[in-house]
This record gives sequence, structure tokens and C-alpha cells, in this order.
Amino acid sequence: MASLVIAYFTYGRYLERVCDIDENNAVPSKTHFDGVDYLPLPRWKIFLIQLLNIAGLGPIFGALLGAAFGPVAFLWITLGGIFIGAMHDFVAGVISLKDAGRSLPEIIGKYLGQGTRTFMRIAALLLMILVGAVFMSQPAELIAANFSMPAFEHAMSPTMSLEVFVVLILILLYYVLATIMPVDKIIGHLYPLFGMAVLVMAVGIFFALMFNSDKYVIPELTSLRNYIADAEKFPIVPMLFTTIACGAISGFHATQSPMMARCMTNEKQSRSIFYGAMIAESIIALIWAAIAMAFWGGTEGLNNAIAENAGSAARLVNIISEATLGCFVAPLVVVGIVACAITSGDTAFRSARLIAADMFNIPQNSLFKRIAVSLPLFVLGVLIIFALPFQTIWSYFAWMNQALATITLWCITVYLHQKAKPILIGLIPAMFMTYVCSSYIFISPMMVGLENHTVAYGLGAVLVLLICTLVYFCLMRKR
Repeated sequence: MASLVIAYFTYGRYLERVCDIDENNAVPSKTHFDGVDYLPLPRWKIFLIQLLNIAGLGPIFGALLGAAFGPVAFLWITLGGIFIGAMHDFVAGVISLKDAGRSLPEIIGKYLGQGTRTFMRIAALLLMILVGAVFMSQPAELIAANFSMPAFEHAMSPTMSLEVFVVLILILLYYVLATIMPVDKIIGHLYPLFGMAVLVMAVGIFFALMFNSDKYVIPELTSLRNYIADAEKFPIVPMLFTTIACGAISGFHATQSPMMARCMTNEKQSRSIFYGAMIAESIIALIWAAIAMAFWGGTEGLNNAIAENAGSAARLVNIISEATLGCFVAPLVVVGIVACAITSGDTAFRSARLIAADMFNIPQNSLFKRIAVSLPLFVLGVLIIFALPFQTIWSYFAWMNQALATITLWCITVYLHQKAKPILIGLIPAMFMTYVCSSYIFISPMMVGLENHTVAYGLGAVLVLLICTLVYFCLMRKR
């Protein structure tokens, strides 16, 4: 945790110099002001909104499930957060800030070509809709569990209660309002409060760990051993690096940053908003990974708990909260988690609206046009909830999330090259995450699922080599 804090004041400041941050440069909120998306907000509000946008359930659910791999999860969260995730968020956010707050696919198209832009438009839109769907279903399950409603198993299940259906409809209606209203009306008012709730929630769990150190013993990192129940089927590389996404690196973050880039009033705010929010998220992920292992007496107990609760992270969080914070405080934690999920879901749909609007060059100062762009996105999100179970949605979301992060890292590498900056900052993380995503394709049972992992890793390395070659020729053409 100390390493993450130190990195904010050292590596974060170094990245400021690399990206030529200048407080005298004009920002999009002034040059493109429209009163809807381009709208200046105070830095403290933007930080809390950014934290809530990028956090969602990732640093909680992802860290809890990732802790099943063992203490090696701490290493990934810390190093990944500092050198990959926070760097990714910062540089991608700054690129958008310096380019009129453009959405991620348009930025990537500028640096990686029209073909990549087209792919990213489709992939980013699909990812946003998947995120919105995930963050409608899981809050419903938590609310059902805490208000004596039947658990939300599957939207098509005949056992789905009327109460849960009503909750889903209410969440959807909120999403619609938050997506089409000016950013300062709902997001600007509610998000700072919810952002503080997320921080307070993490602090509460942290103190529960510290003041009950005899009861909750955090396993130490003494080896890179894989403790997950089925280690052969789920090797650390690449499965850990996709399970713990938002706590270390997430492509979803780069889709959210342009929204805040359009609200900033000074380039000097970039380190606190982009790098700082990711560092805060990594700290939250560390806390939840630690309590997950300590609460059940180690990783073996955690794996048993995951199996007994059918892999439901929502249920595990509920159990931890009630036991560590008591029956009176635990509901506040659940409220915080629900808010965390819902407020990432609505900004996912808002980001999808902006991506679609940029794609088709549709101005968003008209309410009718905002509704027209948003409506098909919500229809697709609801269809996904009814068509697929949560576990399937999450698995595909996790890989697509990291794939988007990988493409963004290559975009960052090309950007640094064009600006005559040290490209290793982006190149090494890009190559690493390319290997993670490539090997996942061949190892994951959700995809090719090769039993011979040696072959799978070899094929992953071949894909890395091919992509590096393509990027190299791209760099040569742009000289």
C-alpha cells in the first residue's frame, strides 16, 4: 500500500513531465463548452466521479475472486497498478484532454489507423453495454439478498421475483436519466457522495483487518504458487491478470476518462484525477483481496467459500461485511457497493452514447438526439441480461476489458513515439498485456481451451510477435 502512495508522488510526477503537462494550455471545457458534456467542474468532484466511474465492482468483486489465486494477487495489484494501470489511465486521459476530449475509439484511430478505429468503435460499444448489463443485474442480487427477496439467479428463470424485476426497472430508469441529463445534474451531485462512501467502506474494512489482526491473518507473499482450486485449468498466467482487472489495469477506464477530460479546468489536474484515482482503486483492491484471504483463514478457505456460494462475489461480500462490521454497519457497506455498481453502469451507458455520437458525428446538445442515440444501447443491455447468466457476461467482459486496455497501451506507445518520448513506458506494458490476452484465448475454457498449455503459451507468443511487427511497421510509416 505504501508503494502505491509513493508511486503517486514519484512515477506520477515523472509521467507529468513526459506528457508535457502545462497549466496554461486550453482545456476542452472552455474551448468546446456545451452545457451538457463539456462543462467545467471542481477538481475534487472530478476525482470522486472518476474514482466511482472506474471502480464499480472491479476492485471489490475482482479482487475477492482474484485472491483465490493466493498472495501473488498482491503483487499484481501493486505493480500492475503503478506501472501499467495508473500509467494507462494517466496517459490515455491526457491524450483525450489534449485532443478536445475525444472518445477512446477516435483517439485510437488517430494513432493506430482507420481499421483499428472501426474495431474499437464496435468493441468499446459492446464493452460499455456489457458493463451496463452487469451493473444492472448484480445490484439487484445484492438488494434481493439484503431485503429478504428471492435471489437473482437468472433473468429468464421462472423463479425471478416481481420485486427483483421492479428493482431492475428502477435501475434502468435511473440509467436513462443519468445518461441523457447534463453531467452536472445527476452525476455531478450524487457521484461525489457515493465516491466518499466507497472510500469510507474500504477504510472500514481496513480497520477491521488492523484491529482484529489476531483473528484475521493476512497470508504473506512467500512464493508465486497458484492456490486456486483448479490450478491446472486456471493458471496464474493469464487467468489472474483478467480476473483482477480494474484493481490493476482496465480498458474500461480509458473509455471513462474522456468524460472527465471534458470537465477539467486545468491540465495540472491530470495526475490527481487520472493517476491518483487509479492508485486509490488499487489500494481498495488490496484491502478487499486481503480481507478475502484473511476472513476464511487463508486461500484454501476462500476457495471453499467461493464453491459453496456458487462463485457469487456479491454473497461473499455480504458475508464479510456482516461479520467484520456488524449488522448495523454492514447494510451501509452493501449500499456503498450497490452505488458503486450502479454509478459505473450509468457512466458506461453515458460513455456508449458519447462513443456512438462521435462515431456518427451526432451533436449532443439536443435532448431528442441524446435519447435517439441512447435508446438502442439500453435495449441491447436489457436483452443481454435476459439472454446470458452473470458468470458468462463477466467472463467475456473480463477478457474484452483487458483487450481494450492492450490496444490502448499500443496507442500510448505510438503516441509517445510520435512525441519523441521514452516509449518503453508504454511498450513493455503493451507487450505484457498482449501476451496475457493472447494466451487467454488459447487457455480459457470460454474460448479455445487447449489442454496443452505449452502449446497455448507458444501460440500466445506468436500472436505477440505478429502484433509487435504490425506496430513496428505502423511506426515506420508515421516517421
